[in-house]
Amino acid sequence: MKKNILGMMAVAAIAALASCNNESPKMDDQPAAGDTANGAGLKIAYVEVDSLMTQYEYCKDFTLVLQKKSNNARNTLTQKGQQLQNAMNSFQQKLNNNGFTSREQAESQQAAIQRQQNDLQQLQARLENELANETATYNEGLRDSLQHFLAKYNKDKKYDLILTKQGDNILYANKRFDITADIINGLNKAYKSTFNKAEEKKEEKK
Repeated sequence: MKKNILGMMAVAAIAALASCNNESPKMDDQPAAGDTANGAGLKIAYVEVDSLMTQYEYCKDFTLVLQKKSNNARNTLTQKGQQLQNAMNSFQQKLNNNGFTSREQAESQQAAIQRQQNDLQQLQARLENELANETATYNEGLRDSLQHFLAKYNKDKKYDLILTKQGDNILYANKRFDITADIINGLNKAYKSTFNKAEEKKEEKK
């Protein structure tokens, strides 16, 4: 379940950036303003998605939240599943040893086990749905924060095209077109500002 979450998050980041170095980001490390592609005046930049996912504080915070929910769900299902298995083993052992006083008693216990199994399936579906909703909330927040930031960022930078780079999806890119550090730094500043404002509102309500 944890692996699925992280995979969805990576896909969300790619999609969000498409629609809109390992060093710590600094605002001074900006690409040259005159960089163009193909000599035609087309201004292009790219963002490393892997770095974004590991250095953007919003991604890091939400990853911890989702991992915790995933672990809790997995532990709950494991516990309930073990209880069901124990009940099934007990029923089978009692059945083999003629431990039931009547057929009705055996059928009643079997029906109880079936209800327990149905409850477990419903619980699994509910927990998976809750986790999917949390992931959707993350995806939406990530997409919105990227789009809003890039809209403001590009008012001055005026890039014609901002690409996402993950793995080998771009076979070659000159590092002077890399604006990853600039984007992460700006996103983190905006995220920190939003977080501080939320904390101030909590203090005012006390």
